[in-house]
Amino acid sequence: MTKISTTAAFVLGAGSLLALAGCGDKKADTSTTTTTTAATDAGTTAAAPAAAPAADANATPVAMPAVAPAAADSATPIVYTAYQAKADAVHGKSVFVQCQACHVIDAGQNRVGPSLHAVVGRHSGQEPNFAYSAANKNSGIVWTEEVLFKYLENPRGYVPGTKMSFVGLKNPQDRADVIAYLKQSAA
Repeated sequence: MTKISTTAAFVLGAGSLLALAGCGDKKADTSTTTTTTAATDAGTTAAAPAAAPAADANATPVAMPAVAPAAADSATPIVYTAYQAKADAVHGKSVFVQCQACHVIDAGQNRVGPSLHAVVGRHSGQEPNFAYSAANKNSGIVWTEEVLFKYLENPRGYVPGTKMSFVGLKNPQDRADVIAYLKQSAA
């Protein structure tokens, strides 16, 4: 018999319990589980941890279902609505300063990017006299508030292939505030 300390027996026992807890509702294969007795420093006996159940070589892997984009997008209106309720167009104007290198809110004035006058509700690629990327022109996007909220977080991630080099606004309240400013400026 091997002599182990009480602490070591406790640690090994706890480790085995954690390992078995990770098995979920599966029952252990008792045919491969063995229990041995070890002497402790105090001279008493304690049960040594049982071996973890062997992996079933014939088990079929379980595939995790993929999250459909529609399911992820369906949560967007709820998330946006939470920020929209506190949207501040005055703060949005100060955040929009970052956008002014490429965009203006004046009707018919394009710069490096298209005019954002009345952008809310407009179809992508529709501002006259602007050379859109094929990705943006062919995206079929309608710039709803919810879509703008997602797009402004990561434009290149939302429309791969866009010419827009802006990395995005990570703060959701800033995005909601910019949208409030864009809506107000078009009125």
